[in-house]
Amino acid sequence: MSSAAIEYARSNYPRFLDELKTLLRIPSVSTLPEHKSDVLAAAQWLAAELTRIGMKNVEVIATPGHPLVYADWLNATGKPTCLCYGHYDVQPPDPLDEWKSQPFEPIERNGNLYARGAVDDKGQMYMHVKALEALLKSCNSKLPINIRVILEGEEEVGGEQIARFVREHPDRLQADFALVSDTDMFASELPTLCVGLRGMIYTEIGARGAKTDLHSGMYGGAVPNPFIALAQIIARLKDSAGRILIPGFYDAVKSPSADELKAWQTLPFDEEHYRLTEVGSSRLTGEPGFSVLERTWARPTLDVHGMPGGFTGAGAKTVIPAKAVAKVSMRLVPDQKPQQAFAQYKTYVEALKPDGIELDIRLIHSGEAIVIGTDNLYIQAATRALKKVWNKDTVFIRSGGSIPIVGDFERHLKIPTVMMGFGLPDDNIHAPNEKFHLANFYRGIESIIEFFEELAG
Repeated sequence: MSSAAIEYARSNYPRFLDELKTLLRIPSVSTLPEHKSDVLAAAQWLAAELTRIGMKNVEVIATPGHPLVYADWLNATGKPTCLCYGHYDVQPPDPLDEWKSQPFEPIERNGNLYARGAVDDKGQMYMHVKALEALLKSCNSKLPINIRVILEGEEEVGGEQIARFVREHPDRLQADFALVSDTDMFASELPTLCVGLRGMIYTEIGARGAKTDLHSGMYGGAVPNPFIALAQIIARLKDSAGRILIPGFYDAVKSPSADELKAWQTLPFDEEHYRLTEVGSSRLTGEPGFSVLERTWARPTLDVHGMPGGFTGAGAKTVIPAKAVAKVSMRLVPDQKPQQAFAQYKTYVEALKPDGIELDIRLIHSGEAIVIGTDNLYIQAATRALKKVWNKDTVFIRSGGSIPIVGDFERHLKIPTVMMGFGLPDDNIHAPNEKFHLANFYRGIESIIEFFEELAG
């Protein structure tokens, strides 16, 4: 690893880190309207940085929601084209009292950088930008392959705008493959490529009883309670062993191959360490007959995320709420289709409706599950690049999470995606004290440089 680009990167790591900290200080929380200007500020900051390093045709693309950021460099005649994707929006930082430092003031501790968005996805997305800078600045303003960059500000709220853009403007994103760094390594010091993602449907069940909130002393016992109704419905979505009870829900589930299951068994996974350190619960639960990795990578799930409504303040207020909402999502696996799964779920929930309750069941957003073959030339080039940086063979895993844009790239652009992530299982994604291991930030940059140079060769 003696390339000029890697030498440039290593000599500039302190500056790269300072720049990342500046980006992390922008509270680009996409789901909260009061942060709309912050999301725009993050987009503009990234556009300025892409311009500074020498990328061409840089543009902040306005949408009905949060903006996209586009850039390209397309002068490597005869070489492949990579579409570099990332997102600059972040989750809300709540609960704030569980953070050891301020979520939007990045702090270094024990070789890690702590901040909201450090690993999901600002830090990992910024590895792409810094790898491109290192190549451009060390190679006479040239790149070894052609590059398009597309960054979005709505990944954490469903990615509706980028999905529309990919669908309506595929010509602007033409490429041979996509590169996404928004996944984890299976373990520390173990180079990893993610080759499978679960799909998702995110829903809301709205329940209404009376026309207005009512006093529970005067009306209790005679009127329907939307919270009780939702509790009764939710209790019948899964059995005590964790199996989903929606009729037909498992009919389309495609199991992993025998070879893939065998490969998973060789991974360094300690179930008790996972329970104690990552989960922190008294026991693990889930479908009987499946390992933890199978449950989280290759089985569908159903979870409840919140039930807003009624009175939740300090003290007591004896109110029967007129309405309540439950936020319910399902992770899907190949070959489940989101629209079909939602239709099955909606029909079943409607059949569980208690007397006196009106239901409104809405699909908020969705994405298909995807599995990518490991025999394509881009995956193979990535494994060679990772071997140069990490001196270890790459492992192939799936992720229990969902990145809907990967399916959009396959459907509308007809390209595979290389998911080369450098997060760690304990990086607290979406939780307090989110972090990014700084050694992974630096080696991630070097891995991307090696990957692009490998493809050029």
